[in-house]
Amino acid sequence: MKRRRILISALPQAGKGRQAWFRRRAVVMLLGGAAWTWPLAALAQQPAMPVVGFLNPTSPAGYPHAIAAFHRGLRETGYVEGQNVAIEYRWAKGQYSQLSALAADLVRRRVTVIAATGGDNSALAAKAATTTIPIVFNSGGDPVKTGLVASLSRPGGNLTGVSRMGSDILPKRLEMIAGVVPKAAVIAFLVNPTTPTAESRIRDVQAAARTLGRQIEVFRASTDHEIETAFASFAQSRAGAVLVINDSFFNTRSAKIGALSLRHAVPTIYQNREFATAGGLMSYGASLANAYRLVGVYTGRILKGEKPADLPVQQQTKIDFIINLKAARVLGLTIPLPLLALADEVIE
Repeated sequence: MKRRRILISALPQAGKGRQAWFRRRAVVMLLGGAAWTWPLAALAQQPAMPVVGFLNPTSPAGYPHAIAAFHRGLRETGYVEGQNVAIEYRWAKGQYSQLSALAADLVRRRVTVIAATGGDNSALAAKAATTTIPIVFNSGGDPVKTGLVASLSRPGGNLTGVSRMGSDILPKRLEMIAGVVPKAAVIAFLVNPTTPTAESRIRDVQAAARTLGRQIEVFRASTDHEIETAFASFAQSRAGAVLVINDSFFNTRSAKIGALSLRHAVPTIYQNREFATAGGLMSYGASLANAYRLVGVYTGRILKGEKPADLPVQQQTKIDFIINLKAARVLGLTIPLPLLALADEVIE
């Protein structure tokens, strides 16, 4: 009460003095108010943290090295998860049919960019979900043939990414395994039937086999049990060697497939190094980790303002060829010297 009486007594009673007092009071209140409200206003003006939607047809347990490579690519462009970028992860856990719903969910959340990883399946689902949100993919085949982009040099639209050209080197893998097992008249081709490009790749491999004078027997697997059943069946069939299609589901099981090929004593070739180090005979393909790093780099560049239409699709031209000589000895095979000379790595 005492403080209130002092303030009232200090108030000018009338005239210009009273008006001047109110003006001074208004200035003090304005400055004081600004001092208190400025931090809140500054915070309100801070740009919202961009959100990257990460779409993948498999599960995180099978891709730790790939996820780490994606983060490495983001860091190269100045982005670190939790500091200046947020990431919404969507994993289909092997259920490719769920990709469309997962992509639609990312669109509803209005993410800034979608990193459609894990091959053509997630890229096609993301493309069907939005024509405006930028999409960065990593494709195992030819993204022009699959309809992802108009051309490699000028993608157009809202998509760009990385191509491992896995389907283009399938015939080369077939040629390699046929050269190591010359007596194998029949070669098994292990395929994931849920892959959108599976049938076209089967036709490509069959055409290449005819050129080599070999026959292809197709085995289909989209679960762990079916993979194990297929390898058990190879021993009972006439197949003398196995070619495995490049597929994101199989990528997460590279070590498993390599171990099964050794257990069932069947010469097998696949694309990933992890396959050869786990007991597979040979691997021939572009680095999966590097593909994810490049996706991270492109994602960061788009976050900085570049447009996917102006970013050419990157083609991984470096192919790693790994030969497991230990597996060859177990299988009773001799690797031709010209093939050994081509190897980037030989596992003794």
